[in-house]
Amino acid sequence: MFTQLKKMTRALRIPSVEDREMNYLNGSLDRIDLEYRQRQVDRGLFRKGF
Repeated sequence: MFTQLKKMTRALRIPSVEDREMNYLNGSLDRIDLEYRQRQVDRGLFRKGF
């Protein structure tokens, strides 16, 4: 019963800023794309308020 509850809470969890940044960086296609994405993250792409 508790395992199902844990799975549900994990599925409904909102990803943190760090999680979104890491997912964005992991989606890079090559080294140049990764460096471009790293610069965007360093500039605060995901840190800005909505």
